[in-house]
Amino acid sequence: MASNLTGKPKLLWFDLTHDHSTQELISQFEQACDCAVAKNALLLSGVQADMICIHFDRPDTQGLRRLLDIKRTVPAIPITMFTVQHSEELAVWAMRSSVWEYMVLPLATTERKRYLTAVTQLCELRRQAGSRGSTSQIDHSPTLPDSIRLTSGHQKHQALSHIMLYIDQHFRDSIDQRDLAKRCGMTTFRFSRVFKEANGLGFTDYVLNKRMSFAKDLLDNSQMPITSIGYEAGFKDPSYFARAFKQYANCTPSEYRLAYQVRCSSLAPPPADEEALESLVHSLEG
Repeated sequence: MASNLTGKPKLLWFDLTHDHSTQELISQFEQACDCAVAKNALLLSGVQADMICIHFDRPDTQGLRRLLDIKRTVPAIPITMFTVQHSEELAVWAMRSSVWEYMVLPLATTERKRYLTAVTQLCELRRQAGSRGSTSQIDHSPTLPDSIRLTSGHQKHQALSHIMLYIDQHFRDSIDQRDLAKRCGMTTFRFSRVFKEANGLGFTDYVLNKRMSFAKDLLDNSQMPITSIGYEAGFKDPSYFARAFKQYANCTPSEYRLAYQVRCSSLAPPPADEEALESLVHSLEG
């Protein structure tokens, strides 16, 4: 990855809009990121960036094929697809084409902040690869819509909200469920029941999933020894980490890392099905 003196994520933009409006979109990110607009001459295997951003207003067959070409040329760089015109079919296509993030324009302030946080975390994780410094788990899941916020499930989650951040920040440490229950003014039994109702997982499974997701991020984005990754994720016993990981991912950490490396080395979306692309574009126009 190229040296970045500012420390900001480096975004390389491709303007595939019909009205050439990408510069206006870029202005929303310039304060937090180093932004550059790609030219045809830059579409080489040696391109270096933290994220490739491809901007569409109305995706057409040529533009979608261009995204696939960019993905094949620089498979190691994640891609964000920004689009004004949106459909469920287009979102599914983006997911199947291994797009890292799919963003519908115009962006709400909360969505832009969420995206910038995720990109910054991704950038930092890659730059810290090989070290044992503190890293953040990458979470770029969308925020809850207002309709969900009003459900009883969310209200239960609110009862735990002040300790959920603590758990997310300290899941790699030893956390005492009884202590958390006291912080919430609950018995351990009630805390356990409310926690599972609010999160869909018991407390122990929730923490274990957080640790496993963190370990997978390190396996994907660093060359740290597997034993060190286990310690970083909060497992003091390497053999227990290996057993727990296999139960979680149906493979050992070594097998998972090898499979990821093989995917990256050969990562390229399948050849564009001309008829499928035309059908997708036609559905958008309809």
